[in-house]
Amino acid sequence: MVENLAQYPASLRIDYPDKPRDKASVAFRIFMAIPIAIILSMISGGVNQYTVDKITYSWGGTGGIVVLAVAAMVLFRQKYPRWWYDWNLALTRFSTRVGAYFALLRDEYPSTDEEQSVHLEVAYPDAKKDLVRWMPLVKWFLAIPHYVVLAFLSIAAVVCTIIAWFAILFTGKHPRGLFDFVVGVMRWGVRVSAYAVLLTTDRYPPFSLDS
Repeated sequence: MVENLAQYPASLRIDYPDKPRDKASVAFRIFMAIPIAIILSMISGGVNQYTVDKITYSWGGTGGIVVLAVAAMVLFRQKYPRWWYDWNLALTRFSTRVGAYFALLRDEYPSTDEEQSVHLEVAYPDAKKDLVRWMPLVKWFLAIPHYVVLAFLSIAAVVCTIIAWFAILFTGKHPRGLFDFVVGVMRWGVRVSAYAVLLTTDRYPPFSLDS
C-alpha cells in the first residue's frame, strides 16, 4: 500500500504552520476569504447576463475544469491536449489553495498563481499509453464508492475545522492531528478528482488519507 500511494500520479502536501497563527485572520477568516472566493467562482464556470436596450452583456467566467471535452478527445482521438491539462492543473491548484485558506490550514492569502505552501502535483498522461479510450465513460460510476466515503469524511473535516478554529484562537496553534486529517481528506479528494474529473489517470484511487 505504501508503494501504491507513493507512485500514485496525483499528490497533495500542505506545509504545517510552525509559527504562531494570526488569530485575527483566523477569527474573521470567513469574511476575509470572500474576495478570493468570488474570483474563484468567476473562473470556475457560469455566466451572469443582463440586457439593456435589447443588447445582452455578460460578466463572470465561462471556464471551469475541462471534463467533457477531455473525455471526448480521449475516447475518439486518444489524446489529452497539453494546454487543457495545464489549465485544469492550474485551476485545481488555485482552488486547493483557496480551500486550504478556508479550512484554516494556512494564513497567507491564496495566490492566483504562486504555489505558496500548498504543493499539488498531477502527472501529465500519455493518452495512448496511460489511458484506455473507453474509461471516461465509466469512471464517474466507478468512483461512486469514493464519493460516498468522501461525503462523510468532508463532514468530519468541517467539524475538525470548527474545533481547530477555537483551538487556534485560544492557543495560537493548529492541533497537528486535526491538520493532518483535513489535509488527508483533501488529498483523497485530489486523487479521486485526477481519476474521475481531470481524467489524467486510469489507476483507481486508494482508500487512504496517507501521503
